[in-house]
Amino acid sequence: MKAASAAQAKQAARYGRPEGGWRARMYDIIFNSDTKAGKRFDIVLIAAILLSILVVVLESVPAIGGRHAGVMRVLEWSFTLLFTLEYLARLLCVRRPLRYATSFFGIVDLLSVLPTYFSLLVPGSQALLDIRILRLLRVFRIFKLTLYIEEYTRLGEALSASRRKIMVFLSVVLMLVLVLGTLMYVVEGPEHGYTSIPTAMYWAIVTMTTVGYGDITPHTHLGKGIASFMMLLGWGILAVPTGIVTAEMTARRTDRRHGPARTERACGECGATGHEARARFCKDCGAALPASFARE
Repeated sequence: MKAASAAQAKQAARYGRPEGGWRARMYDIIFNSDTKAGKRFDIVLIAAILLSILVVVLESVPAIGGRHAGVMRVLEWSFTLLFTLEYLARLLCVRRPLRYATSFFGIVDLLSVLPTYFSLLVPGSQALLDIRILRLLRVFRIFKLTLYIEEYTRLGEALSASRRKIMVFLSVVLMLVLVLGTLMYVVEGPEHGYTSIPTAMYWAIVTMTTVGYGDITPHTHLGKGIASFMMLLGWGILAVPTGIVTAEMTARRTDRRHGPARTERACGECGATGHEARARFCKDCGAALPASFARE
């Protein structure tokens, strides 16, 4: 069995994995993807999420939503009941259900099913028109896909490890926007649309990101020269964060391939990572590592 991801171990430490029995088996199926049953559950859930999002999108098209209103209604209730059962199963199989219910994904689960039930409690067709707006919250179900696709976790780890470099980069960009925006405010002035420094900073951001709305444009030769410099500078600026994250992802991939000491196995109690492949106890707190996370 492959080593469980650090994200799964952190979930076990946060929500509480039962020690044994049917709740532990259900937990491994629902929250872990290192077993065949867990992988099947994830695949079915991903398919259900994508199909439910497709129903929401198609329902918003007047020609489809009006002609097939009955079918859309049946599909909506089918997905609502399915995700309600999934939500209740998650609460049932963890030792700390309140912690899961108040987590980000627990709230997303709840908000994605409540609007459909609210439609039963509000009488009158006029009120149901307002309830339909709340049903759009089901779209947020797509955030749950990050739990089931490993590449999302890799990208999240790379972004987290690069956050300081990215913050430094963004601070430099903001300084450039402030300086160049102020300079354009002085050069062009209110008569050319640069009515304030914040407005000039807005123009600087639009120009450096190569969007170019055209609602504010320089008219003087000096202003056009500054704008040209900022456009060329924008090309290089857009490439910097991509390089930072890509380098971090490459470094982490190399460490996993050639550094056996840096495994993804994590303690179910404290969430510490970096255990050896054959370790049976946590190197930080001494707790026994979950058997389902160990390699065969």
